[in-house]
Amino acid sequence: MDAPPDREPLDAFLQVAGLFDRAGLRVPARLGASAALGLLLLEDFGDQPYLPLLNRQTARPLYESAWRCLVQLQRWGQDQSPDELALPQYDRTKLLAEMSLFRTWYVERHLGVQLTAQEASGLDEAIDQLCERAIRQHQVVVHRDFHSRNLMVLPETLKANGQPGILDFQDAVVGPLSYDLVCLLRDAYIVWDETEQIDWAIRYWEAARQAGVRVPADFGVFWEDFEWMGIQRQLKVLGIFARLAHRDAKHEYLKDIPAVLAYASGAAHRYGHLSGLARLLDRLGQVTTETRLTF
Repeated sequence: MDAPPDREPLDAFLQVAGLFDRAGLRVPARLGASAALGLLLLEDFGDQPYLPLLNRQTARPLYESAWRCLVQLQRWGQDQSPDELALPQYDRTKLLAEMSLFRTWYVERHLGVQLTAQEASGLDEAIDQLCERAIRQHQVVVHRDFHSRNLMVLPETLKANGQPGILDFQDAVVGPLSYDLVCLLRDAYIVWDETEQIDWAIRYWEAARQAGVRVPADFGVFWEDFEWMGIQRQLKVLGIFARLAHRDAKHEYLKDIPAVLAYASGAAHRYGHLSGLARLLDRLGQVTTETRLTF
C-alpha cells in the first residue's frame, strides 16, 4: 500500500485492522510498515473479489459468509467500550454531510437541476427524518463500504464457517446496525430481486438474534430500518458517483447511477412520510444528462 502521509496517513487503516483482527475477521496481515514514507507491506488476498463470481448459484453461500462476518463483528463490538474501539461516531453531522452531496453534486452539478422551494423543503425534511431513524438504531461497529468489490474470495471462504477477505475498512465508525447489510444487499454494482434481498436479510436477522446482537425483535421493524438506512446511503452514493465523474474524471461510476436511483426511489415510495422525496426522485429520474458531461 502506497499512502502518502500528507493525504492518506496509515493510522486509521492500522487501527481498524487491529480491531478487526481482535474481532476474528480476515483482514490482510501487516508485514511491514513505514508511517513516515506512507508504505505498508500487506498479505496478498489475490485477485478474486466477490463481484465477478456472483450469480444465482453462488450468491447465497457467498453472502452467508459475508453476513456471518457482520454478525461476528457486531457481537464482538457490543462488548467493547467506546475507548477500546476509539472509532468516530456516525452521528447526525456526518450523516447530514454525506446526504448534502446528493443535492450539490448529483442534482445541481450532474443533472443541472435547481430545486423549487417546495422540493428543497421536502428534501430537507426527508433528510432530517432519515437522520433521526438512523440515530435511533442500535449502534455497532460499521465497516461502511461492505460490498462486493471489497470482499475477496479466499481458499477458505466457501468452506464451513469460512470468511471472505475484507478490504477498504479504514473508514469504519460506530453507527447504525443495518448500514453494512444495506451495503451488501443493495450493492450499487449488482442488483437482486427484492424477494431475495428480504430472504437474505431474514437469514442475517435470525443469525444476529441467535448471536445476541441487539436487532429489533420484530423483523418488520428491522426491514423498515434497513430501507430507510438504504435511502440515506443511496443519496450519499448518488452524490459521490457524480463527484467522482465531474471532479475526478472517473466517468465509469455513472453507469451505476440508475441502479442506485431505483433503490432509493423504490423504498421512498413505500413510506408516506417520504412521499415528497419519492416525487423528487421521480422527476430527477426523467432528466437527461447526455449534454451535461463537460468539465
